[in-house]
Amino acid sequence: MNSRLNIQPPSTNLQPPKLMKILITGTAGFIGFHLAKRLLERGDEVVGIDNINDYYDVNLKYARLAETGISREAEKWHTPVQSTKYPGYTFVRMNLEDRDPLTALFEKEKFDNVCNLAAQAGVRYSLENPYAYIDSNIVGFVNILEACRHHNIRHLVYASSSSVYGNNTKMPLSTSDNVDHPISLYAATKKSNELMAYTYSHLYGIPTTGLRFFTVYGPWGRPDMALFLFTKAIINDEPVKIFNYGNMSRDFTYIDDIIEGVVRVIDKPPLTSAHTKPDPSSSNIAPYKIYNIGNSNPVKLMDYIEGIENALGKKAKKEFLPMQPGDVPNTYADVSDLVRDIGYKPPTKVEDGIKKFIKWYKEFYGVKI
Repeated sequence: MNSRLNIQPPSTNLQPPKLMKILITGTAGFIGFHLAKRLLERGDEVVGIDNINDYYDVNLKYARLAETGISREAEKWHTPVQSTKYPGYTFVRMNLEDRDPLTALFEKEKFDNVCNLAAQAGVRYSLENPYAYIDSNIVGFVNILEACRHHNIRHLVYASSSSVYGNNTKMPLSTSDNVDHPISLYAATKKSNELMAYTYSHLYGIPTTGLRFFTVYGPWGRPDMALFLFTKAIINDEPVKIFNYGNMSRDFTYIDDIIEGVVRVIDKPPLTSAHTKPDPSSSNIAPYKIYNIGNSNPVKLMDYIEGIENALGKKAKKEFLPMQPGDVPNTYADVSDLVRDIGYKPPTKVEDGIKKFIKWYKEFYGVKI
């Protein structure tokens, strides 16, 4: 333990003030699935919602749900499905844009806290289908905010993204940095979520915390993300598409580290800040906070690919391409606020995380090399 940084042991060994009833949106998704499992295993009651859209393979989404005891009955809209594995888990297929069913769910369940992870993901896809991002990430989020406002929610935690930093070149990227110049619609919707949350914290006193995730990877991950794409291409003897000719780095953050940070944040709603100096990440007049959650150890893209090659025992065929619109060359998280306030810094080394993902991928897809 590093006492200087006040980094605490995993919160599995810590008791929250009380077990809670939590709404998690996006529980058929990568992060939402892992968060639901974690909170259920510590004894919280969880209601999960997801629209199970076809942005990527829905079979993977149903497999995640099955892992938490939710049957294929989940494909029925607005129909609660009880988990066969966790007595405290109920799933409902629902769009965040469906205001009336969402409001009815809040009225029925009387949640303590809400963790909003549902969103239309993907920087590149936002260039092709912008309306999906407005519907889910803007309209859906204001519906969540309104439901929290009218149902006495103690703490709203929501997913933002490192993409809000755009082409900022000062590294590491800090929550005190200006983020007024997003370079994709996806990033613009995430920045909008932070502004909308601040407004509701200021007007209605709702404690809100936004989490800027940095390149999350690991078992059960998204097929449109680099690790999944690279692994699949190498196994199938297809070329790995390497953008910006490989001159990129990412702050890859292992899924278990993300979940540890989210759980700790859920358990610690923000208070109004004591500071008087303006800071984009907090406010002295509203219970509002923004944190980065990243490994804080950027890895060069070519080194990342080498790590995948080593874990697979197989070399990649490489296709070097120019930078894609909306993408950024580098990310690097400053997590000093997370360490100071929450006592946590993501610890997993990227080579260890890659090995765990490869092990899962081989087992899940029945791959032999």
